[in-house]
Amino acid sequence: MSLGLAEYIEKLDERKDLIWPQPPDPVPLKVSPSLAPLPRIKAVTWSVYGTLLNIDQGMLLHHHPQEIRMQIALDKTIREFNMWNSMSRKPGQPWEYMLRQYTELVEDARLTSTKKRGDIPEIDSGRIWRKILERLVKNDYVWDEALYGDLTDLSIKVAYFFHASLQGTTAAPTACEVLTRLMQAGIASGLLSDGQMFTLPQLVRNLRQQGPVRRPSDVLSMDLIVLSCQAGLKKPSESLFRQAVHQMQQKGIEPEQVLHVSHRLQDDLAVARRCGFHTALFAADKQCCHVTGADVRNPEWRPDRLVSSLGQILEILSI
Repeated sequence: MSLGLAEYIEKLDERKDLIWPQPPDPVPLKVSPSLAPLPRIKAVTWSVYGTLLNIDQGMLLHHHPQEIRMQIALDKTIREFNMWNSMSRKPGQPWEYMLRQYTELVEDARLTSTKKRGDIPEIDSGRIWRKILERLVKNDYVWDEALYGDLTDLSIKVAYFFHASLQGTTAAPTACEVLTRLMQAGIASGLLSDGQMFTLPQLVRNLRQQGPVRRPSDVLSMDLIVLSCQAGLKKPSESLFRQAVHQMQQKGIEPEQVLHVSHRLQDDLAVARRCGFHTALFAADKQCCHVTGADVRNPEWRPDRLVSSLGQILEILSI
């Protein structure tokens, strides 16, 4: 039986021959936290990348603006999964040929139509890599199915490896403690986030560095997970937030009983606000939280609370 995705990620972390990039050290923002208690909150929803997880650029990227980062990630991926022998021989380096294919597929995915005007399609990284692998299979590409599973399983593992090679992640300070204490206090924690099929095990991998977390359900309510890859829509698509509202209401929780926490204001918290959520801006890193004083004061975007550390969420909820 092949390794599950979480097991595969653990096996990668045990290897000494792999070096993963690290997110840059945060650059603190000069902010005055707003921590007045919010009563009657039954659930907290979180953005993952840039909020619960530190990451370069503050979000998961499909194409990094620094070409050298793309070169390194693609070259590592080609070597790790022995793709070179099944790639067409073209002038230039293997990573350059792979970059052209990868970019073409990503750009095509961006043009996918959505049912509702204003919604933005999410790019499923697993599907991108499956299409690349399907092309390789036509050139007699084979893989260890006992390790990686079928083509779909392999595609998701390749997607994780590529993204982990492109952007490093670490858990934000006290993230594990905050999630644990919310659960102990009877306040549900969910995700309302852009993310991929590997996002949950990647989150657990990083939280484990701070505490004894073995599975997502140790710190999250699994029926309150809304990820863009599953919905096929990314932020600021209002339909993504409406899905979260529906899932909350299925548990008897109304939007005004939910606090949504994110480092993104205009394309995240502002939409959550329109859908009836309370909002808290996580302003801890100037490299990720791109807001101005005028943005925060804008009545259409203004968050209900502003925090400079995740631990301050506990103070707002009187925990």
